[in-house]
Amino acid sequence: MNDSIQRDELKKRLDNGDPMVLVEALPERHFQSGHLPGAINIPHEQVSARAGTMLPDKDATIVVYCANTGCQNSRIAAGFLRGAGYRNVLEYVEGKADWQEAGYPLET
Repeated sequence: MNDSIQRDELKKRLDNGDPMVLVEALPERHFQSGHLPGAINIPHEQVSARAGTMLPDKDATIVVYCANTGCQNSRIAAGFLRGAGYRNVLEYVEGKADWQEAGYPLET
């Protein structure tokens, strides 16, 4: 299984309304300043405490992202989720910076 998703595929899935949970793994202040459309915020250091209530369906498609390729928050969060039994976790490695570089809007 490919554990990552690229911007064009993510945009296509969002435009199609494909069921998924988009998770920003950055601290809340970064989330509040702008996040991908429909995303929820679970900072990577809070994933273990919050996943059970915020992500109850372990079969759901979950896409985790953070700031950019240098940011490790999404890798850490995705690794925890996979280890906790979530079966469809994808990481958008290029993250928010890549999304914005393509000219796609953020929500606030």
